[in-house]
Amino acid sequence: MSRMTNREVCRSWAAGRVASNHTGTLMTDGLRLYSYQLCIGLAPVTVIDYTATGGDFRSMTTSCHVNLAKQFARDVMHPEAVYLGADDDNC
Repeated sequence: MSRMTNREVCRSWAAGRVASNHTGTLMTDGLRLYSYQLCIGLAPVTVIDYTATGGDFRSMTTSCHVNLAKQFARDVMHPEAVYLGADDDNC
C-alpha cells in the first residue's frame, strides 16, 4: 500500500482502491474509509458525517477527513442512519 496525501486517499476510496496517508490516520481498504479507526465512509461512496454540523463530532482531524471525503462522496449520512452493529466505531 503506497502512502498518499489525504486528498489522494479519498480519491482512492471513491475509486475502490486501497490507500493510506503518510501517518496511517486516514486509510481505506477500497470499500470503507477510516479516520484513525473510526469508519467514516462506506461503499458505494457514502460519507458518515462525524462533524459538529453533522451532530456527532469526534475530533478536529476526523472532521477534516470527513469534509475532504464529502468532496468525493455521492451521499452523506448522519451516523444514526447507518447500522453499525454492536461496535459503533466500525462499519
